[in-house]
Amino acid sequence: MTTTTANKNESIEKIRDLIKDINFCMLTTLDEDGCLRSRPMAVNSEVEANGDMWFFTYGSSHKVTEVNQNHQVNVSFSAPDKQSYVSVCGMAEVVKDHTKMQELWKPELKAWFPQELNEPDIALLKITSTNAEYWDAPAGWVAKAVGFVKAATTGEPDTSTEHAKVDLQ
Repeated sequence: MTTTTANKNESIEKIRDLIKDINFCMLTTLDEDGCLRSRPMAVNSEVEANGDMWFFTYGSSHKVTEVNQNHQVNVSFSAPDKQSYVSVCGMAEVVKDHTKMQELWKPELKAWFPQELNEPDIALLKITSTNAEYWDAPAGWVAKAVGFVKAATTGEPDTSTEHAKVDLQ
């Protein structure tokens, strides 16, 4: 495993590249009873250049209540077919900026917000990313087989997986 802090921009770009084709992630918050709660969210492949993420939500939703009590969240992405996984920690805040909503709106969001930007309770959840961790391995069966054979014959772990912890602050 490598710990990456030297080139933050390259690290953020790597994370953005890994999640650009993953439409859904799991957002984890802390409930008032201390339990971790996760739910699927659509990020619409939008991760800002600094690593921040935006989600549309209803302002009166339970996740907003949780975020208002404890701003720390985790957002995890998984693409098993590509052997790519990303976990992002950050601080969440509710934003009711109509201009930002117009900028981020995509037609597919109408499935959750039938009145689109005219939904009375529509809001944004902004995640200011603080750190991340990712795993990226070759996805083809040949690459997996080569890694497995190499590990089995040398007794050393497969090193074809790129794994890094990234400080985004």
